Amino acid sequence: MAATKRQAGSSATRTEARATESKQSSSQRRQALVEVAAELFAESGFRATTVRQIGEAAGVFSGSLYHHFDSKEAIADEILSTYLDGIVREYKSIVKEHTDPGAALRELVRAAFASLEPHRAAITILQNERSYLAELPRFAYLTKVENEVRRIWVKVLDTGIAQGSFHKDLDTKLTYQFLRDAIWVAVRWFAPSGRLSVDQLADQYLKLVMRGIELESDEAPRLW
Repeated sequence: MAATKRQAGSSATRTEARATESKQSSSQRRQALVEVAAELFAESGFRATTVRQIGEAAGVFSGSLYHHFDSKEAIADEILSTYLDGIVREYKSIVKEHTDPGAALRELVRAAFASLEPHRAAITILQNERSYLAELPRFAYLTKVENEVRRIWVKVLDTGIAQGSFHKDLDTKLTYQFLRDAIWVAVRWFAPSGRLSVDQLADQYLKLVMRGIELESDEAPRLW
């Protein structure tokens, strides 16, 4: 009887191990498909890329791809939501940690630049396919997230004006759009193996833009 129980327990353990291994393998295949699709979306465009091309590039049949995703829109959804969820969390953490608006703005810029390489596909899709995606119910959340990101940046700019750190005549919404677009466009040409690292690129950018945003110490108005 005891031997039978041990055998049953051993069999159950092997079954659980196989199930765990199968789950991990499936998760790895799913992630590999996402990475392959991301490269194709970034290079050829979301609309121009077919499910068949993704399958061929990943070395699987289209039917196998549908085991993990119901459409290429589902893959793009995962790429975009992963990027946006992560960047919003980081932006919120930055403004919570840095109460000084100048420091907060600098860290927001650095975080945006740091996202260029790991999320190149997501940013490229948003740049090139935003109007098209807006027509699809699946991507209705994009507008909400974009508004949240704008709110975070604009609040930092408004706070800087209110505290006398930033030029009072700044149009903060326009300034945010300029900052965002100037950073995003770098995704088209920035390469980590290039002459400048992402931190150095952010430094050069900050030297240019902060002079137009921040007041020099001798310009800052007295608040008392």
